[in-house]
Amino acid sequence: MKHFSPTLLALSLLAAPALNSCVTAKRYDDLSARQKADANGKAEAERQYRNATAELQKATDELAQLRLAQKRLVTDSAATGVAYRKTRSLYNELSSGYDKLLKNSDRELANKSSDYDKVAKDLARREAELGQLDATLQKSKAENDRLAADLKTREARLTELTQALADKDQAVNDLKARVSKALLSFNSSDLQVKLKDGKVYVSLSEQLLFKSGSTKVDPKGQEALKKLATVLQEQKDVNVVVEGHTDNVPVLRGTAGLSDNWDLSALRATEIARLLAASGVTPARITASGRGEYVPVAANDTPSNKALNRRTEIILTPKLDELFQILGTNSSATK
Repeated sequence: MKHFSPTLLALSLLAAPALNSCVTAKRYDDLSARQKADANGKAEAERQYRNATAELQKATDELAQLRLAQKRLVTDSAATGVAYRKTRSLYNELSSGYDKLLKNSDRELANKSSDYDKVAKDLARREAELGQLDATLQKSKAENDRLAADLKTREARLTELTQALADKDQAVNDLKARVSKALLSFNSSDLQVKLKDGKVYVSLSEQLLFKSGSTKVDPKGQEALKKLATVLQEQKDVNVVVEGHTDNVPVLRGTAGLSDNWDLSALRATEIARLLAASGVTPARITASGRGEYVPVAANDTPSNKALNRRTEIILTPKLDELFQILGTNSSATK
């Protein structure tokens, strides 16, 4: 159906009575209604057109924004692609480096493991040695403690021994002083008192004691021996050794009871021992011995030297029981 504009339609309606006076009112109403409907349709179409135009503009704007966004995305995508490729290349390099490092690390780890095994074995060996050293140290410490205790005991015994030696030396000095005082009246050429090797030596010449070749003591000699015996009676802890000495001149043949100088020296020593015992010295403390010509104090080459060798020595020795006891204790401790 064709559509007519409102103006044409109005003109047709005005001309209708003249053209056709028989057009009814119903038809007019129909046309009016149709005209109104067409007007409403036009208005609706125009409204839709405007809406469509607005929608189109909006779509166009959005399209422009999308194209701009697309352009930006393309630009960003290109930059991202470059960055991605760089990142990918770097990743590949890093991955390759990591693989190499991993291989090297495995090799290094194997080497380190071998080194560790060596170190562990060495450590175990050193710990074993340390254990042995510790055991040795403990043993040494115990031994040192024992030695320290033993040393302390020895020091105490040494102190005791030193004191005993000092007491013995003092006793010997006192004995010498007493003997010298008792025999002070005798000529020094006939009688000498001296210290030697911790002992008191009373040396009496043949001239003081005996006539040549005789074994009987002269009265002057007996006097000396009695004075000596008086001192020895007070010194009960002193042992007495009587030694007879001669020169190298042989005894005269036919002398009764004498074969040689040994006999002469022994008989003289025995005679002096008897006199000391008779003067109060306990016989058990006295020892008599003959040394003959074999322990001279001078060469037997002159009469004066031979006179020196013809002598009797009375050796006075303090009893050393205390010292021997200390020494015996020390000896037993060292076994």
